Amino acid sequence: MASAHDVVVITTHDIGRHLHCYGVESVVSPNLDALASSGVRFELAFATAPQCSPSRASLATGRYPHSNGVMGLAHAGFDWELTPGASHAAAIFAGLGFETHLFGAQHVTQHPERLGFDQMHPTEAVEKVLASTRRERRLYLEINFDETHRPYPPPGPIPRDLVIPGYLPAGREAAEEMTALEGAITRMDAAAGRVLAALDKAGRADRALVVFTTDHGLAMPRAKCTLYDPGLELALIVRWPGGGIGSGVVRSELVSNIDVLPTLLEGAGAAAQAGIQGRSCLSLFRGDAYDPRDAIFAEKTFHSYYDPMRCVRTRRHKYIRNFETGFAVEVPADIQQGPIFRANPSRYSTDRPNVVEVYNLEADPLEEHNLAGSPSLNVVEEELSAELWRWMRETDDPLLDGPVASPRYRQAMQP
Repeated sequence: MASAHDVVVITTHDIGRHLHCYGVESVVSPNLDALASSGVRFELAFATAPQCSPSRASLATGRYPHSNGVMGLAHAGFDWELTPGASHAAAIFAGLGFETHLFGAQHVTQHPERLGFDQMHPTEAVEKVLASTRRERRLYLEINFDETHRPYPPPGPIPRDLVIPGYLPAGREAAEEMTALEGAITRMDAAAGRVLAALDKAGRADRALVVFTTDHGLAMPRAKCTLYDPGLELALIVRWPGGGIGSGVVRSELVSNIDVLPTLLEGAGAAAQAGIQGRSCLSLFRGDAYDPRDAIFAEKTFHSYYDPMRCVRTRRHKYIRNFETGFAVEVPADIQQGPIFRANPSRYSTDRPNVVEVYNLEADPLEEHNLAGSPSLNVVEEELSAELWRWMRETDDPLLDGPVASPRYRQAMQP
């Protein structure tokens, strides 16, 4: 089967799986719904981290945050950077002869010139670039939308069928914030539609391997910056008409966003790259032998402050290990400005009571009842604990050597 001629990665901020094609009836997202109906939609895709820079760095490198170096935010004042050995997808595809373009902001470095992009543009330049590029040129495009990042525009009328996630408190505050978010999602969807139309107009759609995903779960209290499913869940949609991967396909396998890069590389006909920790899903698409994941792993080390935690999630259970004291959940500053948090800050500001958290996801999908130490789950807890420690050792997690110093600490220690 022929390799993909072009590779297109489209991302947006902070929406998890809050799309109509994922069953959220109140969201108006016709273009992404159409993308899903013409490709493959993953029901159980998860981020390696519940915050922007670490998760995006994993998407771009195929490595966990503690392996790629971006264990916290990359922008000034936080200063996390990719390690020299963690090649960005743009550099890898450039080395394969692709012309590489970035549209919109990236969030993995303060030095985007080092990532491997030939050119960088605003998101609205996609149509112009596609129209002016010779058809024979192979393209790697990364398109990052920010319409869905806080602060949201003022909300319109609250829809009658508005879907409010179960982990949020009921009330007008949640209704207003979710209405504003859904308006932002619709605007992002329109922008994504223009990209997909431009690919079609340029005659590239059939041979383009297109991925749409987001960086982590919703930017809401008890979601973003937590290792609960609402913080880690992702939309992941893949379309490749010429690749024979099917249309309207829904996959229920566990996948991680470190699996995206190896999938793109195999689809483009490239050999596996050394150091990538994800696994390609291409054989799954094509109906060939595929070894599904038994579990996914995720982590948080820094966001607003040092708050190291690691988790392993299987289809039925979640095991979280918290390595420091802290609030029960971190609520980032932009989310604190919203009416949900301001209505009752104490809901999220209690102390974290446990080192270990264990959840039965079938019986308790909102992860509200910690079963750590429960006799009924002793065997599961021991097995997942062993699995988490094994993963940390195999991936050389720096937490095994003690507390992790931030870039700011290292700067402060300079005389």
